[in-house]
Amino acid sequence: MKTINVVAAIIVSEDKRIFATQRGYGDYKGWWEFPGGKIEDGESREEALKREILEELDCTIKVERFFEAIEFDYPKFHLHMDCFLCSLDGKEPSLLEHMSAKWLRLSELSDVKWLEADLSIIEKIKNTL
Repeated sequence: MKTINVVAAIIVSEDKRIFATQRGYGDYKGWWEFPGGKIEDGESREEALKREILEELDCTIKVERFFEAIEFDYPKFHLHMDCFLCSLDGKEPSLLEHMSAKWLRLSELSDVKWLEADLSIIEKIKNTL
């Protein structure tokens, strides 16, 4: 099975809300996820994450610290996702690729339909923040 290596930003606001994005394309269109994407050759995980957020959301982030690695088998591929706690470094995100986005309070994290890999760390986020 093909493995896809990605990075994801758990963007946390000062008042402990989490930024979630809704996919606008592909097999999982309409599902919610933490923004991020694939690591390009020669990039560190942190560099890839900053680039992906700039490309997808037209904003910059501070990568605060590594949070968790997720291994998940989707029907067509195996996903390895390194998740990082991040904060905004300036302006609010603008949607360039996603169909929607929202800031969720910790109590609201279960209110959206998360991609299965992302869903696997929701409880840890609630317990950590």
